Amino acid sequence: MERKLPACPVETTLTLISDRWKILIIRDLMAGTRRFGELKKSLGAISQKVLTANLRKMEADGLVTRTVYAEVPPRVEYALTELGRSLGPVIDVMKEWGKGYQKMIDKESAKC
Repeated sequence: MERKLPACPVETTLTLISDRWKILIIRDLMAGTRRFGELKKSLGAISQKVLTANLRKMEADGLVTRTVYAEVPPRVEYALTELGRSLGPVIDVMKEWGKGYQKMIDKESAKC
């Protein structure tokens, strides 16, 4: 089944990572493979249902791999694919922009 993508490359990127949780999942997986519980704990306020749905969508989009180990209890690990890792520079730019914005807001609030 062929997937229809937006004509605009920016819109295509946003289609893949626009959800608040997706970008944070990618951020956490940049450090390496994580188990479901580790991701949930790191993300805090996310529900199990929402985390599962986001991971499934990201797997379908080719950003994340899911590895299930035949153990008792079962162990499931998530990692970024090469495509998912290629979003590293995007995350880095967002981080730097956010730092600059935080500094600007801190300076403005200190003037009052």
